[in-house]
Formats: sequence, C-alpha cells, structure tokens
Amino acid sequence: MELQQYLKIIRDYWRSILATLFIVVAAVAGYTIVQDPTYRADATVFITVESGDTAGELSQGANYAERQVQSFVQVVSTASVLQPVIDELNLDATPASLSRSISASSPNATSLIEIAATGDTPTEVTDLANAVAASLVSTVDDLAPTSSDGLNLVSASVIDPATVPTTPTAPKPMTNLALAVILGLLLAFGQALLREVLDTRVRDAADIQEVTDKPILATVGHISKNMTPSERRAHSEAYRRLRTNVTFVGLGGERKKSLVITSSLLDEGKTQTAVSLASVLAQAGETVLLIDADLRRPSVANRLQIDNELGLTDILTKRGTLADLAIPAATNLWVLPSGTVPPNPSELLGSGAMKQLLSLAEREFDYVVLDTPPVLPVTDAVVVASQAGGAIVVSRAGVTKRSQIQSTIDVLESGLVSTLGLVLNDAELKSREERYGYYSGYTQGDANAENAAPRLTGIVRGRS
Repeated sequence: MELQQYLKIIRDYWRSILATLFIVVAAVAGYTIVQDPTYRADATVFITVESGDTAGELSQGANYAERQVQSFVQVVSTASVLQPVIDELNLDATPASLSRSISASSPNATSLIEIAATGDTPTEVTDLANAVAASLVSTVDDLAPTSSDGLNLVSASVIDPATVPTTPTAPKPMTNLALAVILGLLLAFGQALLREVLDTRVRDAADIQEVTDKPILATVGHISKNMTPSERRAHSEAYRRLRTNVTFVGLGGERKKSLVITSSLLDEGKTQTAVSLASVLAQAGETVLLIDADLRRPSVANRLQIDNELGLTDILTKRGTLADLAIPAATNLWVLPSGTVPPNPSELLGSGAMKQLLSLAEREFDYVVLDTPPVLPVTDAVVVASQAGGAIVVSRAGVTKRSQIQSTIDVLESGLVSTLGLVLNDAELKSREERYGYYSGYTQGDANAENAAPRLTGIVRGRS
C-alpha cells in the first residue's frame, strides 16, 4: 500500500482507531491500578573452592568450582535450604510454595549466586532474601566434600546482604502506559486495516477508481429534508457538474441523444439521478424527455407527482403515441411514465416498438433520459442501453461494493453497451467546497436539483 492509502484508512476509520486505543490504554491503566505492589530484595553469596598450587590443579579447581556453583543454584529451591527459613521466620508456607517467591542465578564464569526474594512488603522480602542466603551458606557447609585432613573443599559466605527496597518492582505505571500505547496503536491500526480489507463498499471516488477507469461524472452528497440552503446549492451544483460532463462524454459513436440511468442493485439513487439530470438539462434550455423504463418498480411518476396510468407500455403495445402520452412537467421537460406494469418487461423493452420509440424521441428532443431497473438482478437495463447512446451507473456510498460495480460494468460491456461514467451518490463530502458548492449566488428556487422539475414554472402545454 502507498502512503495515501494508509492515510485514507486513518481518515475513514479514525473513530474506531481512537476507540481501540482508548480501550487498550484504559484496560492496562485499570489493571495497573488494581495490581498489588510487589517488592524485590537481592542477596549475593560467594562460593569458594579449595584448589592446588600447580596450573593443572588450578584449572581443575576452576572447573570444579563452576560445577559446584551451578549445583548450589539448584539447591536454593530445595527443602534443605527453605525449610530452615520457614522455621526461622515462622512462615505459613511449604518449601514448594515458598520456592515460587525465591529465584537464584549465577552470572556466567563467576562463583557468585544471586538470590532474589519477591513479596508484598519491603521488610518481608529483605528478611526472606537474607534468611535464604544464610541457610544456603549452612547447607553448603553440610554438603561440601572434605579433604583428607577434614577441611571443607567448598565454602560459602554472604558478601552482599539484601537491603530494604524503597520502590516496588511492579507495577510500573510509566512502562505499562508506554506498552499500552504501543499495543493500542498496533491493535487500532490492525483492526482498521482488517476492516478496510474485508469491507469492499465504495465510500468515495478513490474507491471507484480502484475498480474501473470509467470517468466519475459527479459526486452527490447525502440528501435530507433538513438541508441548509448551502447544502442545497452544493447538491444543485453536483447535478450541474453531471450535466456538463454528460455533454462532453459523447453519447455513442453516432452521437445519440439518449442515455440510460441505472445502478448495480436497488436503492442506489438511480431514479433521483435521472430526474435531477433531466431537470438540470431542461434548465439549461435543452428539450428533454424523461422516460420511466423501469417496468418492474416504476417510481418517476410518484416522485414527480404525475399520473402513471398511461405511459411507455401503452406506446409499446400500440395503444398510444408519444405525442399523446408524454406529460409536460416543466419548461423544456416532458415525462413519459411507465404505464401499467407488464408481465414481460424484458420482451417489451427489447421489442422493435421500443427501438422505434427511441428513434422518434431522439429526433424530437435534445436529450432522452431513461430510468431503468438495476443491472445485476435483471437484464432490462442492458436491453434498453444497447439501443441508446450509453449508460450511466449510479452507486451509493457505503452500500455498493466494488465487486458489484465491476460486475455491472462487465455485464453492460458484454451487452455492447457504452458505459459513459459513474455517479457516486449519498457520499460524505469532506471539503468545504464539496459541502457548500462553488458559488453562493444561486437562488433558492434552483437549489434542490432533486425536486427541481416539479418546482419549475412555465409548463409547456404541448409539443408539435
């Protein structure tokens, strides 16, 4: 991954990153607070081995001494050393349980045995370490071999008795805090990276660009009933940008005037985009026909609050004409509702009557915008788009997955459909320009492109 991708992950998941870091630090801090302090005291015992005067005797003595030191390190945890300590200090413990509070070690190539005692109080561990050291000295005297004249060949003495510790060895708040921050950051970024890998939903234009090289014609923010005037202007500007880009992409090799608005799945905002695009094209002085070609779940008429009793299906079944059934909805804008939902939508949309209707509409209007069903569930959109100038795919941020976008484009291309570009809908707009638009002089009347068509005045009564 590149640095920009990591920064994007941080930007997308910063809340969960901070939450994970806080939980880890809080958990470690809580454990540190409730943990009882532990103290440690150390005593050092020196082991002496008698050796001869020659070089060979000295070498043998050194090897023997090293073996003896390692042996007595193991002896420290035995009952022969610990039971006298228990009796001396009147401890309520057994040699086995006491050995868990005692540790012994010897630095390499030395005759030293370092005895460490741990416990809850400073005086307790000090007395324990000194008592174990003294008991080891006695045990060494008892176990050491003797020479021919009765002298011990091995002896021990305490050279560094334990002193009372002034600070506990555990817990260590600053060390624990530093480790908690490091662990928290690792877990926080780890879970964010894992979520990014597992979550393939698109959230911004960069996600779409990772899937396809098709142009992103517009990015539209979230629409709500309580939008501010500035937010309405931003949405209006987004659809104007879509209108401008549509005029540049080139509708088919023959410069056809018709285009299909579709999506991968349901509820991605294709109908809203179709209505808004038709409205802003009409506002620019273009004559536009908006056709509801979604014969399975038509919604254009309901959105524009017009009659849906007669429409596209009636023309395709020779029960009406475009001139009779096209409804003037605003200046330069006519709407052809779906009409009665048929039992065979794909067959009707792929019929010769549909091709004739599109040819007529392209001659009569500057632009023909068709709202169709989503691509992946049914073939209707491909059937219609193959006869039109191309298709625009609408994707909803946080809902549509990257694989679905790729599959949609593949299906369209397999049907010889020109994918003009994509529209990212319901996106989180992060920059000030994206949130509030580029211009502040727009009037409230054209602020909300979604509902622009029904609000416009100067309705045309007919078309020759």
